Amino acid sequence: MSLKVSKAIEILKKHDLLVSSKVSDEDTTVTNISYNSQEKQTNGIFFCKGNNFKAAYLKQALDAGAVIYVAEKEFDDNADNLIVSDVQKALALLSAAYFGNPENDLFIVAFTGTKGKTTTSYFIYDILKEIYPQKVALFSTIDRVVGPKPEDKFKSDLTTPESLDLFRDMRTAVDNGMTHLVMEVSSQAYKKNRVFGLTFDIGGFLNITPDHIGPNEHPTYADYLFCKKQLLINSKINIINRDTNDFETVYDAAKQTSSDDNIYLFGRDKTKDHLDFLLSSKEATLKDSIFNISALNQKAEALNIAGDYKLGLVGDFNEINGTAAIIATGLLDVPVSNIYDGLQGAHVPGRMEHIDTKSHGIIFIDYAHNYASMKALLGFLRNEYPDSKIKVVVGSPGDKGVSRRGGFSKVLTELADSAILTTDDPGFEDPADICRQIDEKIDHSKVDTQIILDREQAIKTMISNSQNGDIIVLAAKGDDPYQKTKGVDVPYPTDPVVARNVLKDIEGE
Repeated sequence: MSLKVSKAIEILKKHDLLVSSKVSDEDTTVTNISYNSQEKQTNGIFFCKGNNFKAAYLKQALDAGAVIYVAEKEFDDNADNLIVSDVQKALALLSAAYFGNPENDLFIVAFTGTKGKTTTSYFIYDILKEIYPQKVALFSTIDRVVGPKPEDKFKSDLTTPESLDLFRDMRTAVDNGMTHLVMEVSSQAYKKNRVFGLTFDIGGFLNITPDHIGPNEHPTYADYLFCKKQLLINSKINIINRDTNDFETVYDAAKQTSSDDNIYLFGRDKTKDHLDFLLSSKEATLKDSIFNISALNQKAEALNIAGDYKLGLVGDFNEINGTAAIIATGLLDVPVSNIYDGLQGAHVPGRMEHIDTKSHGIIFIDYAHNYASMKALLGFLRNEYPDSKIKVVVGSPGDKGVSRRGGFSKVLTELADSAILTTDDPGFEDPADICRQIDEKIDHSKVDTQIILDREQAIKTMISNSQNGDIIVLAAKGDDPYQKTKGVDVPYPTDPVVARNVLKDIEGE
């Protein structure tokens, strides 16, 4: 991979980002790109990014062999530089060019939403990989899949990675023979310009509720909504849940760049206008659910996807995710029989996994990590098990998503019988403080609550003190194998493993 400095200047000028340039030779070709001063820098272009960037980082990069740097201000007037108005946008554009614009060799399906984007992405991935074996890449909150070999699958650090890492992984995927990419796009991806310049072949909007509001994320809900809707503006074809909050704002965003023929709306309420597909539930059990999709106009009928579907993941909220996946794969001309089979067999790590016990109730493990997803989960379980006690083990992360804490307080008060508040990726915050913030807003006349900071002990306590008929929910962490604590990823067995170990101890084999 390489990038000619003259080409970098041309790209930055085209996007009105270049403020000034100080370059000794525009014919110079860089063969390395980085924003981390601890990485290899030989003959590289280095990006000075981040609110906490220090001139010492640039010195380290230059000493290690970087030949030019990109920044929003001059740090070293003795080194070649490109001064830009927005270094994050510059990083995205120049990373794409450095890696040979791999996005042009991939059909990209991208989804956003406060809840459901991971599940929807996995549904689409599981359907497509049967049609295009060893040709489908996945960039999700949980996993990154960039090729057909075991070593091409690894855990994700971010829902949507930094732009340089994103384009690097796209290049790897293309070089590994991938032709399709399914990815989640977070609001932070647009807030931080990680996907600046990208146009998606299909973009989907599932829902939006107040979340990710806090000092390290979005300052306001309006800012959150603005960033979320950018996916639709930057997609050729749009799929939208008609029942989302702020629908008119979301729909108007899609219409900015897509015609009505390229916008597909689905939902449960047939009285709403513009609806293309009607979703209706038919039957639900502990292990699966059956739902129907009806085509309401010629545009919808043309996809030939109307009919009944079985989903191997319980919850009426997952039927929404399934419908979005069906429409997306229908747009790719996947035969309906393959969509049916792929959806029925789809598996999402850490989503609605359940464990039957001998004498301690039923345990559900789910990644639900905000008010909307927790309400959907607990609401479904309350409807399915009206006579059961619903017991929840949950924590909230530090350093971000501060608004989630009040959301957890609210949903636990509304739908839980008891709760144990515990640790979940505390970061640089005190997990006890986080738990107290949740606890102080819970109505304790409705919910029995205790705080146990050791997550494994919290799970053990909840299971040990439960009985047949109880529903235990281990929420918000799913299959995550780490606790992010003070900048360190501390290994954690995962909630399912902890639960099974507890059951082995108290119930035996």
